[in-house]
Amino acid sequence: MARLYAGFGGRLKPGPAIPSPNIWNWPEVYERENAAQDVDDAVWAVLRELADWAGADVLDVGCGDGFHLPRFASDAASVVGAEPHPPLVARARARVAGLDRVRVVEAGAANLPLSDRSVDVVHARTAYFFGPGCEDGLAEADRVLRPGGVLAIVDLDFTAAPYGDWLRADLPRYDPAKVERWFDERGFVMRRVPTTWRFDDRATLEAVLRIEFSREVAARAIAATPGLTIPVGYRVHVRRAPTGLLARPGHARR
Repeated sequence: MARLYAGFGGRLKPGPAIPSPNIWNWPEVYERENAAQDVDDAVWAVLRELADWAGADVLDVGCGDGFHLPRFASDAASVVGAEPHPPLVARARARVAGLDRVRVVEAGAANLPLSDRSVDVVHARTAYFFGPGCEDGLAEADRVLRPGGVLAIVDLDFTAAPYGDWLRADLPRYDPAKVERWFDERGFVMRRVPTTWRFDDRATLEAVLRIEFSREVAARAIAATPGLTIPVGYRVHVRRAPTGLLARPGHARR
């Protein structure tokens, strides 16, 4: 997923949606990547513990083509996917067409078309919330969360070998410790989650690594992976919205 962080040298820049070349350019390969990720549901178990969505109104920020929306919809009260890239919005809407509690909106993290205090869980996975520069998105998440609601940000762990090593090789300016401190200073708690990616065949594994990394690093990763599995670490950052008198009203948007 180094390509997802392309252009990130320590701070996000305001403006149009930041391109995600992996899913934007190769959505079919990315679909197979999603299917291979976290085969033991380790990240989902941590989310269930820290940000349980059962019976909740859920917002998935940067939902891409909606891969995770049906999972939330299985026992959430309602689910909204927000995605700024129109072709992915279309794919996400097609994916959830038969789910009456799910809708997809074309919107970025910093300008959500939702009312104040309208959701219980805001989830974002390897999307937008990469560290310094995502303050506008954090403010929007705070605005739409109900008192006591949870913002859960899932990102890759750049310190966990081997995938983290490949990420740092492609992104030498990315400082994992600085990013982790940034979240800590803003009241998040963090859980490191080791996972396994498991592919059905070598062709898919190699195709995924080629869309995620530069040619040189992808070749290195392919050579270092003899089988069909890759250990991949994640970080789950969670922050709960204040309750009672500490909760701050925002401005409704439609």
